[in-house]
Amino acid sequence: MIAIRWAVASLSILMSLTAFAEGDAAAGQSKAATCAACHGIDGNSTVANWPKLAGQHPDYLVRQTTLIRDGERPVPEMQALVASLDAQDIEDLAAYFSEQAAKPAAADEALVAAGEKLYRGGNADEGTPACLACHGAAGEGIPLAGYPKLAGQHATYTANMLKKFRAGDTWGEDDAPSQVMTGVARYLTDAEIDAVASYIEGLHAAGE
Repeated sequence: MIAIRWAVASLSILMSLTAFAEGDAAAGQSKAATCAACHGIDGNSTVANWPKLAGQHPDYLVRQTTLIRDGERPVPEMQALVASLDAQDIEDLAAYFSEQAAKPAAADEALVAAGEKLYRGGNADEGTPACLACHGAAGEGIPLAGYPKLAGQHATYTANMLKKFRAGDTWGEDDAPSQVMTGVARYLTDAEIDAVASYIEGLHAAGE
């Protein structure tokens, strides 16, 4: 049943695609100073609780920043910082960060086997789909479908997000991507989350 819900929600994402962001990367660089304290001036955050933005798909960055600005995705520490951004500001920032190179990271070798198994094969017993179905074998995501790049992301951030999805957190009733993830994460254990998050952090090696 979970797999069916996941497939239906995934289809709804594909049917509700928006146009690519048309930002100015140079303008975005000049506006990125506010973001730098948490995400790094080049989008490579040095604090594991805050996500790397470097190399992320621009449309995904636009959507998430807009959701946060509009209060649909609750990120209290960020909302005040983006409250005054207009659509062009957000598109410019997204263009800039998407053009930056994500710095590589490494997985915990003790967790690689378990993480790879879940990422590539899912958990058939619980109806949990493989992560690569949406995020790709190398973790590069599928921009046309709105699926973000995961490769190299901080394991701490990824694990925190998966636990929120497991708890049922979504970004509004009409946000299909977060609804997909609540179904995907529903039966994940803490150990599975830690393993797959660590594996994702080291996925840069698979894409090089």
